Amino acid sequence: MASDPIPQDTPPSGQELPWQDALVRLLRATLATLAIGMLIWLLGDVLMVVFASVLCAVVLHGLSNILVRHLRLSYGWALGIVVMAVLCSGAFLLWNSGPSIANEAIRLQEALRQQEAALRTALKNDPTGQMILKYLPTSMGGQQNGSESSLASLGSRIAGSMTGMLGSAFGALGTILVVLIAGLYFAMSPATYANGMLRLIPPAKRPHMRSLVLRAGRTLWAWVAGQSLDMLVVGSLSAIGLWFIGVPLPLALGVLAGLCNFIPYIGAIMGAVPALLLALPLGTRETIMVAVLYSVIQFFEGNVLAPVIQRHAVQMPPALTVLSQTLFGSILGFPGLIFASPLTAVLLSILDGVTEELSDTDRV
Repeated sequence: MASDPIPQDTPPSGQELPWQDALVRLLRATLATLAIGMLIWLLGDVLMVVFASVLCAVVLHGLSNILVRHLRLSYGWALGIVVMAVLCSGAFLLWNSGPSIANEAIRLQEALRQQEAALRTALKNDPTGQMILKYLPTSMGGQQNGSESSLASLGSRIAGSMTGMLGSAFGALGTILVVLIAGLYFAMSPATYANGMLRLIPPAKRPHMRSLVLRAGRTLWAWVAGQSLDMLVVGSLSAIGLWFIGVPLPLALGVLAGLCNFIPYIGAIMGAVPALLLALPLGTRETIMVAVLYSVIQFFEGNVLAPVIQRHAVQMPPALTVLSQTLFGSILGFPGLIFASPLTAVLLSILDGVTEELSDTDRV
């Protein structure tokens, strides 16, 4: 008597059906994604400090490699020269310009607060201004239910965020110190930390992971080098233009514009707002000139300077840059907004390394 045929969808003993295998992989990927998301949510501040330290190490490592390549020095000597040059430059800057820089920052903060109070008074005396104050969010100094918000006003927030950056001076100095020390240790022996991370990877996948780590490091260095040049040009042009227009504190505003340009697109607005506030008492013509100045600088930066830099550095789609700033800013707060662009650059480079390029027939 012939035996009954085995159903085609019945797997051999110990094996799973294709759809079961796909379901298991989907569940694993979902759980891994949830675990990573929970880790980022719980340890976001720590991860930002770690990433800032890595960014600092990449800068020191890149500058040291330049000396190694051109002066034929050993890496240790090159790193020591770079660190000493940075320390001496910082000490010289603080010794000669520290009091004036602090004075400029205090004057800028005070001027912004005074101008904010004058702007609020002008809005209260105008029907349109009263409507603006009524519907302006309370976090930006607006009114709620016909009464002024108990929170700090918009000008105070701008002044505090621009000149203080972080809430506590001691907390900010401590965080910067940790970042610098950790970055120095990372730069002293980058292979030690990279090899330690590679040991956690299965041996079969270590060569591919090693190439991804090297690719991420090169991408970070290219982004930092290009963004530093971009910040220098934007800050210099802003300071010279504001001095020519006659806006108070042009040097401080130029430095502020350059620092804010570390955050692409959004930083341009952050750097322009204080200059516009200080230009208001000078008259409508000067205010318009400041607005035109920043618009021209950003047009030059976006259409002339950035393409030249991206030709030798990192090219990121503008829409993706803005969306990444929104995403990381909402998840990690202000540090996420600051480091959104280098994080996105690294993620794009890793994604480019783990995926295949599209063929001509597959491209849209």
